[in-house]
Amino acid sequence: MLAQRGVSASRTSSGRVSHHRQASGLRTQGKSCRSRRRTATGTPTRTACRAPWGCPAPRIGSPRPARQRPRFDRPAGARRSAPPHPRRLPCGHIILASVPPARHADSVTHTDDTTLETLGWSAFFADQIGTDDAGLIPLRIATVHRARMGAVGLNGPLRLSLPIKLNTADYAVGDWVLAAPETHLVARRLDRRTLLQRRTEGAKFQQLIAANVDTLFIVTSCNDDFNPARLERYLALCNEAGTTPVIVLTKADQTEDPARFQREAASLQRDLPVVFLNGKSPEAATILAPWCGTGQTVALVGSSGVGKSTLLNTLAAHDEDTAQATGDIRSSDEKGRHTTTSRSLHRIAGGGWVIDTPGMRTLHVSDVAAGLDVLFAEITELAPQCRFRDCTHQHEPGCAVLAAVKDGTLDAARVDRWRKLVDENAQKTPVLTGPRGNKIDPARKGRR
Repeated sequence: MLAQRGVSASRTSSGRVSHHRQASGLRTQGKSCRSRRRTATGTPTRTACRAPWGCPAPRIGSPRPARQRPRFDRPAGARRSAPPHPRRLPCGHIILASVPPARHADSVTHTDDTTLETLGWSAFFADQIGTDDAGLIPLRIATVHRARMGAVGLNGPLRLSLPIKLNTADYAVGDWVLAAPETHLVARRLDRRTLLQRRTEGAKFQQLIAANVDTLFIVTSCNDDFNPARLERYLALCNEAGTTPVIVLTKADQTEDPARFQREAASLQRDLPVVFLNGKSPEAATILAPWCGTGQTVALVGSSGVGKSTLLNTLAAHDEDTAQATGDIRSSDEKGRHTTTSRSLHRIAGGGWVIDTPGMRTLHVSDVAAGLDVLFAEITELAPQCRFRDCTHQHEPGCAVLAAVKDGTLDAARVDRWRKLVDENAQKTPVLTGPRGNKIDPARKGRR
């Protein structure tokens, strides 16, 4: 019977018969540090932790000794393994295991003259460093993926390690973090100066786009993709984040009158800078140079196919090996396909930094009340002049907004877009209610 189960019997020196499993096919798998076993008396016990460095926890019972791993001397000049990544054992201890190397080259190139100031460091972040942060180094996040993050520091690009309780979704490209110099384990994130975020359809939390951005390049093309209503959504997002907006009109060489698009875009907001260019021409970097100085950070946003990746390759002076992938647009509707799938930080030839983002065809407004007031300042300034305090600016007598539309001071189409964005923002912005400040989505309010 034992032989059929793969167990053989052998007689020891004391005359006792011991049964052991054969090595072929029925070897038991290793158990965790809290695995239960039975002693000679039949009482179940727990084995102690078998962490590689030797767990200080007391050993219960008589567990098998930990298997010793052979040690090898690293040859001279050999590279060390990837930065360790923390992994928590069932006993609560944390071990450091190496992570696989990146499958692609880092987007950040390192130069010998790199300083914290050239990386975008300022007094705003320096004031957050305390005595408890001694021994930690500041790093700036360059890439954020589902299970890993990359950063750049004084010694170049590297791979970050996250504590077990943190998630990469809580970080954005452009964030500053403090990490251990040896393991690159993130200790904490510094407060953000600016934060670009949006709420996707049906999402409970905001999606982080980019952090600590000085200027936002809202990219659109001089063709059928030009949409003032979509640009207003990007402007509201930018105003709410406290970032300087700049409208960048690409593919100016493919239209006879690019100045017409420039005039229409400039009318969307007061003192709004608008430039038109050819993203493939080296002159594009010269036109955008005032916002791309040393230590400055810009971000590219816009729908797919408007030329963001092409503009990035021009700003960063990428060659064929490091160039960002680009794609063609459909001739039927002049819309592009998604070629950029993740956000990344790149060094600009002039000394600044640019954050590339995937294309966004749908952009909902949420939590952008202040941004809408800046965007439609000529309308919000007239609202206090209405006869009624709760005027909806639609049919009430004595409405200053309707009077301005009637005499031609305000554009009726722009006022309609303002009403639509204000209503959408009110519907999609969660409200704080209850003793714990829970957020309730107005769209789901009243549902059971």
